[in-house]
Amino acid sequence: MAEGLMKKMYGQRAYVQSAGVKNDMEIDGFSVAVCKELGIELSRHRSRSFDEMQQWGDDLSQFDLIVALSPASQRMALELTRHYHLDIEYWPILDPTGLGESRDAKLASYRQARDQIRDRMLARFGEPSEE
Repeated sequence: MAEGLMKKMYGQRAYVQSAGVKNDMEIDGFSVAVCKELGIELSRHRSRSFDEMQQWGDDLSQFDLIVALSPASQRMALELTRHYHLDIEYWPILDPTGLGESRDAKLASYRQARDQIRDRMLARFGEPSEE
């Protein structure tokens, strides 16, 4: 969700690449649904791990900022970049996976997480770019 939101809100102002501690490959259908509500297409997005980013040619030392959305990703980012000069920020975002009994309750949890990410982006990076 974070990569899709960042690209939608800020376009080409920054190079954005999402990564996680592990590779789940398929993006969660609830993430796809709540982002689609904002005109963000995630259905073809595939998640990747930090290791895959490096294997595919993304050099972590070339990034200025890593935003970690979970304690595990923060630990991994700190470990992988301990010899580089870049900022790592931890944004404590609700993890909606496994929350809610009904479809509507699950969607509400995912919307809450999406909106937390959007609000943090607005606070950190300012108003979105003109489309």
